[in-house]
Amino acid sequence: MSICNHILEPGQIIYKIKVNMSNERITENFLRKFVFQDESYKNDKIVFEEQSSKDIKIDKLLKNASKSGDGKGYPEFIIQFKENPDFIIVVECKADIKLHESKNRDKYKDYVVDGALLYSFFLSKEFDVLSIAISGEKKSNLKISHFLQLKGTDQYHKIFKDDSFLPLEDYLNGYQTDERKFNQDFQELLKYSKTLNDNLHTLKVPESNRSLLISGALIALHDKAFRNAYKYQKPKELAENLINTIKNKLTDVQNKHIEDIITSYSFIRTHTILSRQENKLRDIIESVDNKINNFIKTYQYFDTLGQFYIEFLRYANNDKGLGIVLTPPHITELFSEIANVNKDSVALDTCTGTGGFLISAMKQMIVDAGADKKKELEIKSKQIIGIELQHSIFSLTCSNMYIHGDGRSNLIKGSCFDEKVIEEIKKYKPNVGLLNPPYGDKKYKELEFVLNNLSMLEKGSYCVAIVPMSSVLATKGAERVFKEQLLSYHTLEAVFSMPTELFHNSKVNVVTCVIVVKAKEKHSQNYKTYFGYWKDDGFTKKKTNGRADYYNKWSAIKKYWIKNYRNRDEIIGHSVKQCIKSSDEWCVEAYMETDYSRLTSDNFSKVVKDFVVFKILSNQHVSGEIGNISVKKSYSLNTGKWKCFNIGDIFTSIEPTKGTTTNELILGDEIPYIAAKKNINGLEMMCSKNGNEQFISKGNCIIFIQLGAGSAGYTTYQEKDFIGMNGKTSCGYNDKINKYNGLFLVTILDQERPRFSFGRSWTGDRLKLTKIKLPVDNNGNPDWQFMEDYIKSLPYSSNL
Repeated sequence: MSICNHILEPGQIIYKIKVNMSNERITENFLRKFVFQDESYKNDKIVFEEQSSKDIKIDKLLKNASKSGDGKGYPEFIIQFKENPDFIIVVECKADIKLHESKNRDKYKDYVVDGALLYSFFLSKEFDVLSIAISGEKKSNLKISHFLQLKGTDQYHKIFKDDSFLPLEDYLNGYQTDERKFNQDFQELLKYSKTLNDNLHTLKVPESNRSLLISGALIALHDKAFRNAYKYQKPKELAENLINTIKNKLTDVQNKHIEDIITSYSFIRTHTILSRQENKLRDIIESVDNKINNFIKTYQYFDTLGQFYIEFLRYANNDKGLGIVLTPPHITELFSEIANVNKDSVALDTCTGTGGFLISAMKQMIVDAGADKKKELEIKSKQIIGIELQHSIFSLTCSNMYIHGDGRSNLIKGSCFDEKVIEEIKKYKPNVGLLNPPYGDKKYKELEFVLNNLSMLEKGSYCVAIVPMSSVLATKGAERVFKEQLLSYHTLEAVFSMPTELFHNSKVNVVTCVIVVKAKEKHSQNYKTYFGYWKDDGFTKKKTNGRADYYNKWSAIKKYWIKNYRNRDEIIGHSVKQCIKSSDEWCVEAYMETDYSRLTSDNFSKVVKDFVVFKILSNQHVSGEIGNISVKKSYSLNTGKWKCFNIGDIFTSIEPTKGTTTNELILGDEIPYIAAKKNINGLEMMCSKNGNEQFISKGNCIIFIQLGAGSAGYTTYQEKDFIGMNGKTSCGYNDKINKYNGLFLVTILDQERPRFSFGRSWTGDRLKLTKIKLPVDNNGNPDWQFMEDYIKSLPYSSNL
């Protein structure tokens, strides 16, 4: 019998094991050796425990964690970082690789992955947990799996490469930069921003000063002497110390406006509550340190301050007059990828705001520079260029750049249209333009800001801007002139239609698009611009935190968008290449092909069921027995053989809907009021015929919803006379339409919904020239009979 010695710690030999027997101790010692040789262990940065824990919270959480379900249980190893105690690593080991993982991960006692995830389940009530499952007795064929489960969640996900150990510091960094972890921390930050905003409102700090106060606290917290003293100072003394520390930190900046910036913080000295009432200012600074400073340390190149600016001004009456509409941070990062920002880029934002675009660009430059500290310093001192006109925002921008590692030296206070400013900027030779211009500026149109940015860029550089959709749809007026100028001197590379509610968190309803322009190279007449439908970024809305990536979809969506753009892939329903003129609409909705291959009987059945519900609720006669879902003869759609028709050619007339506002109507139960919405066939309420005669429209028609909150581009079929919503809907008539083929037509028309929104209404020639595919008869005309027969074959059709 051979004997093998295994080392627990240097100098300690404690195990004697038969080599030819399966033994977990061998597997455990792989982990021990790995930990004892790791720099974090050698430098006393971790707590390493086996089969128990001295941490009271951990011990309590594991009181019911037995794998057999009968009491307390402990993983083989627990690793905790002393400076990051909210993150722990649990490790489970098995000798037999066949017992690595069960199919459903629910055999906790027998399989190593299952057991590790069991402990994670209990510990994640209070900790972020990295579970490591190890199986095998030979280093050459170890199986190693990693799972991350965040605090307060019941879901875990795989993380890190399988079958290899990483340095403990890499595990910590990987956890801290994990997308799901960021989303969780960011949502907590948003919650805190609301709490802080309420607190500052109670303390009577004006909305315009709130972000400055927070930025000042963050700047001062960089100073060791201030950190050590602020908790023990009286209000007046603390206010003075705060302002002096800010001044000392900022005065070394080579920026001619630095004195004006420092003056912006003087309100702290005279504020009647902050500078006089005990603990008020101290508590704010301490709160900012705990909640914001820690976030910034982890996510350094992220416009954290900008998110507080959005929250602070969200409900202010003077929001739009005082401030700006900030671009969401995931979009500022997207811009840097679209523009291929790298370590040699010189990024220019001529409408800097709080600096979100520049911070994202700086992050990407530094990542590309690797560990080159000399290049990093050059990036921060020479390659970040910004212009901001408003004094209060300029001060905030400079402070924000300081907080995120500098880059303030080349921030210019002034108008981007000032010739002196333009000449000064050109000296830096910027080769990337990034901007979100002011919307609805009284003096300059949005495309003027874009043209202005392009004028300062080096030839062949890319400018990426987000502008209102109306700017690129214009076919006349000033916007048309600016479109012509753009094509005359530059190349329109791409246009992406963005999510309708992208600026929801700023309480701004504007439909936008992103344009990509190559500077100072005239747009060739035969050049095809790339158009993308980027309307779904995976973000959803919640009442508490607003619009965010709650379901961790953004990363995959961004990769898909960028890959398709770089490859210039044309994908039905997503992207298309098109030659354009200044008189054309510059958006994907005008050119992309609708994917009819996705049509199934479910699409039509949904419309039928909705119409039956509408008939019941609007007191219209319903045929047959309700709920009869018998299916008759089945029909194949075979959309590949269908033919395209202009909507204007399908209907003998399209006319505005008669109607009025609900306030002018006499209520009753005789005739439906059809609003600009899709659900329940548009039914809003029932009205009386008497007294409403002038508002009644003739039935047996298709209603086109031209405008509406989330409903523009939808249609409904109205069998009977109705009262419509004047100005937001129109009616299409054709004697060949009946309730069956009418519902078929509605289903087809609804496939065009993605083309229309508040920014691109379904009206005039845009409506009439919209093409849809329909089944055709032997003469190539719409096959109305097939449409009728198809609907009659569906469940619930007997109730029509």
